[in-house]
Amino acid sequence: MTEGTTSAVEAEAAASADQSLIARLEQEGDIAADYLEGLLDIADLDGDIDMDVEGDRALVSIVSDGNDRVLQRLVGQDGEVLEALQELTRLAVHRETGERSRLMLDIAGFRARKREELAAIGAKAAEQAKSTGEQVKLRPMTPFERKVVHDAVAAAGLRSESEGEEPQRCVVVLPA
Repeated sequence: MTEGTTSAVEAEAAASADQSLIARLEQEGDIAADYLEGLLDIADLDGDIDMDVEGDRALVSIVSDGNDRVLQRLVGQDGEVLEALQELTRLAVHRETGERSRLMLDIAGFRARKREELAAIGAKAAEQAKSTGEQVKLRPMTPFERKVVHDAVAAAGLRSESEGEEPQRCVVVLPA
């Protein structure tokens, strides 16, 4: 085989792998949507299910046509109920597929708003580390929160790392 043929074969294999991953993630989203629709029916709550794929995760959102206050009960204080529902949904997907899921659940836009807040915290901490030349240690965070902050710090051109043990694990932003 020539180099051009090898590249074409590799590109075709990569495209096939991408399609396979997307199909698997869409299946996870479908299973999660069925599970969550059943939950909404049991709880007698109105909500629509939106599904998407972002990177290597299925994203499932419960949204309301009108009043998001009703869905706030499924978010709970600081997203605690949302985290529990996400784990239950992941378990439902695992039961059906036999594979671990990294599915992300959002309810009434809670995670989207939280992501914006956390990105701002990460950017501010990066700026502080740049200006003082000292590391900045943030409050303990969930894995989701730490990931968003790490991404924001990297976007600002600095490095960060997590330290400590759950549930007191936190992000430390390192100066340049």
